[in-house]
Amino acid sequence: MAPGSIAKTTLTALGAVGVVGASAAVWGIGIERYLFTVRHAALRVLPAGASPLRVLHLSDAHMAPWQRRKQQWIAGLADLRPDFIVNTGDNLGHADGLAGIQAAFAPFAGIPGVFVHGSNDMQAPSPRNPLLYFSGPSKRKPAVQNLDVDALDRYLEDDLGWRDLDNTAAALTVGELRIRAFGVDDAHRDWDDLGATAAALAGLEQGDLSLGVTHAPYRRVLDQFTDLGADVLLAGHTHGGQVRIPGSRNALVANCDIPLDQARGLSDWTHDGRTVPLNVSAGIGHSIYAPVRFACRPEVTLLTLLPR
Repeated sequence: MAPGSIAKTTLTALGAVGVVGASAAVWGIGIERYLFTVRHAALRVLPAGASPLRVLHLSDAHMAPWQRRKQQWIAGLADLRPDFIVNTGDNLGHADGLAGIQAAFAPFAGIPGVFVHGSNDMQAPSPRNPLLYFSGPSKRKPAVQNLDVDALDRYLEDDLGWRDLDNTAAALTVGELRIRAFGVDDAHRDWDDLGATAAALAGLEQGDLSLGVTHAPYRRVLDQFTDLGADVLLAGHTHGGQVRIPGSRNALVANCDIPLDQARGLSDWTHDGRTVPLNVSAGIGHSIYAPVRFACRPEVTLLTLLPR
């Protein structure tokens, strides 16, 4: 091939790559991150004869005050008529994010629920190079802007009536079901205290259903929750990878040590001969410094729990 033809072919190929890249950026930044989705799944984990329980799993809203489209969509989830809500953290994404969370969650007042924290409930996000996630879970930064997590907790507990499961456990009655729920604070920041959780759980009577709740699905947490008798494990944090290869089962990154093929959706977690269902939510939002979703729509999960 003549040198001129080679140069022309090379430029054409580079141009095509540029067009594909630009199109992907437009889709991920301008379109897909607004394609909010409800993922439905059913699990047979309840005692025989029990009525179905509709559990709405919310995670990683990363709310900023101007995100009204997201606030309205979350508020509309009350139309799903959930019986119980599990919130796996990172509600805030901005120092003034609480007002947006209040607008989004207001229709859930009176629906029983539980929550744990992610680090962004306490510390504002900061700019970072997204390529660093490929080198392993992100590291904490010494200089952070602290958020008003106490105000968030007052809203979740006092206004909505949800129970805080950070390094503790709680007993709740929903309909005719006695639920034991237990959780940890953000394991990504090493704020989890599995010993305290186990001690709190030991003080509760057995229930009809046991839920293990964590923000970050680190193996050590999932293993311990399985050992503690959880019937279902629920987590967030990963954003499902946030940017994925279309059609691939695996996330590119998970920002924790969970296997990449379990960084989004429903799977099974096995430890020491016991297997339980694990739901990892890809979450509703994203950092304001990484406003993109590609092949990984923002989501919540509606889990319908059924009798065995």
